Amino acid sequence: MSASTYLAYDYPLLSVFWSMLWFFLWIMWFVLLFRVVVDIFRDDAMSGWGKAGWLVFTILLPFLGVFVYVIARGKNMGHREVAQARAQQQAFDSYIRETAKGGGTTSVDELAKLSEIRAKGDITDAEFARAKELVLSGHGSGTASADVAASSRR
Repeated sequence: MSASTYLAYDYPLLSVFWSMLWFFLWIMWFVLLFRVVVDIFRDDAMSGWGKAGWLVFTILLPFLGVFVYVIARGKNMGHREVAQARAQQQAFDSYIRETAKGGGTTSVDELAKLSEIRAKGDITDAEFARAKELVLSGHGSGTASADVAASSRR
């Protein structure tokens, strides 16, 4: 055994340090391996044969394959990841906007619609009062003005 090996066994804390270092290096290696494999499948510009070739290379010779991939295509890995993150953020933002925009009507909106319908003369004051009670009680929110308008057309 070498002198550094004896040093590690003479000092148990140093032994624990080296064990943890190797453990986390292995974790970092697997994270890098999985990121490379995900990037191989994420790249839309690469042909199917190119993807298959890189995948076989990284599976058969994992250390060499991953390091060659990172050297050859590492710069674009970051660009593809950023582009995917932006696309996901834009999709999420548009979903939030659509959900917030079509989020139903409030009682104020319902009362405004009811007063417009009454101003046109499509409903009577009694029907307006009944629909207003429904809206204010919360039972007819979202449907009171439509129900009153439909009943007045009959």
